Amino acid sequence: MIELYPPIEPYDHGLLDVGDGNFVHWEACGNPDGKPAVMLHGGPGQGCTPGMRRMFDPARYRAVLFDQRGCGRSTPHASDPATDMRHNTTEHLVADLERLREHLGIERWLVTGGSWGATLAVVYAQRHPERVSEIMISSISLTRPTEIDWLYRGAGRFFPEQWERFRAGAPSGGDDLVAAYARLLEDPDPLVRAEAARSWCAWEDTVLSLEPGPTVHNGPVGERDLAFARVVTHYYSNAGWLEPDAVIRDAALLGGIPGVLIHGRRDLSCPVDTAWELARAWPGAELLIDDGSGHRGSDVKRAWMLETLARFADL
Repeated sequence: MIELYPPIEPYDHGLLDVGDGNFVHWEACGNPDGKPAVMLHGGPGQGCTPGMRRMFDPARYRAVLFDQRGCGRSTPHASDPATDMRHNTTEHLVADLERLREHLGIERWLVTGGSWGATLAVVYAQRHPERVSEIMISSISLTRPTEIDWLYRGAGRFFPEQWERFRAGAPSGGDDLVAAYARLLEDPDPLVRAEAARSWCAWEDTVLSLEPGPTVHNGPVGERDLAFARVVTHYYSNAGWLEPDAVIRDAALLGGIPGVLIHGRRDLSCPVDTAWELARAWPGAELLIDDGSGHRGSDVKRAWMLETLARFADL
């Protein structure tokens, strides 16, 4: 078992006003004079966890974590049906990152994240390459329509019974279940929203069920589940507001930024071809694929992440 750094508490934290009535929660851990790095959580809508702090050497890194709009400790929370989602898009999150960087007085920082966090990391770096010193991403997704279709339709070939239940949870969905669930999660009836969130999270768990590790969502539907389901369907029904191949097309903008991509060949949520395509298009990027890992963390992937962060700490 690969040991992460010991648990640590933030030395600073706050709520940053990012406009449109939104406040994002941020925290800083480790060495205030260390190398700046920012962690981008997945989902979209999952929020940060204390375990994310343990990826960074507290003696060498000034690690910043923040909850993206609508989730975690940011406000207003997407679990509240009154929360307006119009001001929660990829471009809003990119702007939030810049505002947070400026608020903390950071000139350049290492950017890291996994799954949806990989999309946000790459898009942010393409918009602001001069602000990014290095990139490390894992379980790579680029939020392309083909990837979303695979996750919420194609992967059903592995789980036909569970996918039938998922499809039945949005009977008006037709060929676009993601959009159908997004509508259900905006329904004025709290019971409709809760059942949609339960069905959505059950499918997310199903796709991860071949991998070792605890179930992410279990028990009664809570605020975290409602926010996650609402945010992720909001983003994915709009394909992240990104042109289908724009992130790959613009990968040349990342040239000169040291990058490491870490992926598991058994990742059913995010098939490895996306990571491979991005690595081919990104000048100088290093792609590490573990044949035994899936979407979740593994000893091999964690070891690669820790080694990469240790190497980048000296740059």
